[in-house]
Parts: sequence; structure tokens; C-alpha cells
Amino acid sequence: MTGTSPGFDRERITSEIFSHLVELAALELKADEAEYLRHELNGQLNAIHELENIVIDDQLPISSHGVPYHGATAAGLREDVSEPGSLADDILNQAPQLEGRYVVVPDIPHRELE
Repeated sequence: MTGTSPGFDRERITSEIFSHLVELAALELKADEAEYLRHELNGQLNAIHELENIVIDDQLPISSHGVPYHGATAAGLREDVSEPGSLADDILNQAPQLEGRYVVVPDIPHRELE
């Protein structure tokens, strides 16, 4: 990738860091899968870094999809009103197991992190 600034480490996610993240996420990856994903993540981080380096004039007005953004074109704020839904019973009736009005989910096996 061209245009990276001096001192920028293109490999922000090292094999060691990626292995630690894979372990924390309890993923099982083959070596080639892990290296592919690590390479892709580093590519995304490099692209983000290049976007961060784009100089933007402080006087440039905020826009949305290239359209200048100002009060006249912005939708007004709506009142935040809570409206109870009518589908709760239909949704709960689809659950395999209920306790009261709570859905019972199976225990997720886990281990304590060090």
C-alpha cells in the first residue's frame, strides 16, 4: 500500500497478538485461515490509517452523501414516544422454553480467562 506515513508499522496485528485474540474469542482456526484473517485485518487497518492521513480543510462544511448539511435541509427532531408492541406474546410463543415471560437459553460452556 502506498502513501503510508513514516514510522507506520504496516503489521499492527502481529501473529502473537492475533493468536491471543483468537484464544480470547475461543475460535478454532487452521494456520492458513488465521494468517489470511490476520493479513485481511492488517489491510483494513492500513486503509483506515490512509484515510486518517487525508488532510481536510477546517472550513469545509459538514455534508451527508455530498449534500451540504444545514438546519434547512435537516429533518426536525421527533418526539421520543414509547409505544408498547403487540407482538410480545406471539414472539414468546415461538421460544422452545419459557420461565414466566423469560426465554430460557442453554448454558454456554466457558472457561475463566487468565
